[in-house]
Amino acid sequence: MSFRFRGGANASSGMGVADHCKGTFLELQRKKAHRYVIFKIDDKKNEVVVEKTGSPAESYEDFTLALPENDCRYAIYDYDFVTSENCQKSKIFFIAWSPASSSIRAKMLYATSKDRLRHELDGVHYEIQATDPTEMELDVLKERVY
Repeated sequence: MSFRFRGGANASSGMGVADHCKGTFLELQRKKAHRYVIFKIDDKKNEVVVEKTGSPAESYEDFTLALPENDCRYAIYDYDFVTSENCQKSKIFFIAWSPASSSIRAKMLYATSKDRLRHELDGVHYEIQATDPTEMELDVLKERVY
């Protein structure tokens, strides 16, 4: 087994973010076209790309089931809720999914590339780092917005 990945100063310098990532995020943010967007790192192109989007009708459970059990991903989730004043609100969460069962190489690659993607996604309200499903349960989102 050989690893091409080397830690250090240039670990994330070559990582790009595909143009459609920002466009898809803006569709979620401004047009409410998606409930969630899941991003992955394309090893061949060495860039972050959109892997999957969820329709506005999809649930939080649909979203969590769309994340791989044994691999890292970045995700954006548009969380709708009603305030104590009975106002409909929406907050956008950035979730860095890095399950304990994923490879060390994947964890390192996603950790060093996260800031590059986050910089492109202007308008995220909250960020969650999750290594197992309990760290990103719906109750965790609810606690953050209230």
